[in-house]
Amino acid sequence: MALPLHAPLEISFDYTRSLGPTLSRFMTGLAQRRIIGSRDSTGRVHAPPIEYDPVTHVASTDFVEVSATGTVLTWTWMPRPIEGQPLTHPFAWALIRLDGADTPMLHAVDAGSASAMSTGMRVQVRWAAEPVGSIRDIACFEPLSTSETEPGGEVEPVTMVTTPIRLSYEHTASPEETRYLYGLAEGRVLAQRCPRCRKVYIPPRGACPTCGVPTTDEVELPDVGTVTTFCIVNVPFPGQRTKPPYVHAAVLLDGADIPFPHLILGCPADEVRMGMRVQAVWKPREEWGFTPQNIDHFRPTGDPDAAFESYASHL
Repeated sequence: MALPLHAPLEISFDYTRSLGPTLSRFMTGLAQRRIIGSRDSTGRVHAPPIEYDPVTHVASTDFVEVSATGTVLTWTWMPRPIEGQPLTHPFAWALIRLDGADTPMLHAVDAGSASAMSTGMRVQVRWAAEPVGSIRDIACFEPLSTSETEPGGEVEPVTMVTTPIRLSYEHTASPEETRYLYGLAEGRVLAQRCPRCRKVYIPPRGACPTCGVPTTDEVELPDVGTVTTFCIVNVPFPGQRTKPPYVHAAVLLDGADIPFPHLILGCPADEVRMGMRVQAVWKPREEWGFTPQNIDHFRPTGDPDAAFESYASHL
């Protein structure tokens, strides 16, 4: 039996959002080296500000500036920071109640060592060298000193923010997925059949989602199939390898009971249709690896379209 495959994977994208009046005021304040909070109907000051009053549920309108100094309420030490965290050397995550606020803010404290951290210690903001209107304008907190940072001047209101989102992890393939990936490295498409309902799954699954029994029977499928459903991509985005318009479709390989998504190229996007017969276009053999990307895309075969009844139950 082949050893299970494993590989590092990363999912990442830039998330851009409009801030609204409350968070816009908060981010604009950070760009000026000021921290803005909001006062609710009970008189409590929240920093960062909240968009809606927790009691009356009306939009926040009473904004107040709080101090850039505060008190550590609780903390935990981070001996081995991971990529993307505020500091690259050991630091503390802490809940910090800023002077003038009634609620704490979560942020990093650069104390030098765990022994220097304590509940109740006084800390102050260490501002980024060039604030831009982001939560990272607060580079971190540090033990309170006598030095003070002058607030910045007026800036344009910050109404949008872009936050990079990234998840890195190690994926270990199941035995069924491992055989599937080894097959792709040989130019073969391997699936699994449920011994009870006889449904064929591609990519393979360890158990049939319909019957709940192990899918023990391996099946080799051809690299030809039928387009069941599809969409035409007209909007460009970062990292796009194909210029719009192009088609992303669900392809039901002959002999399979579940379609899988892939690109349809080799014809104008507006000519792709349900029932179109397509075949895999493989990358050059020297570029093959243990990946579905060995199949570069699907192209029309030119054969007559499949009858709707042949794939109606697989939409």
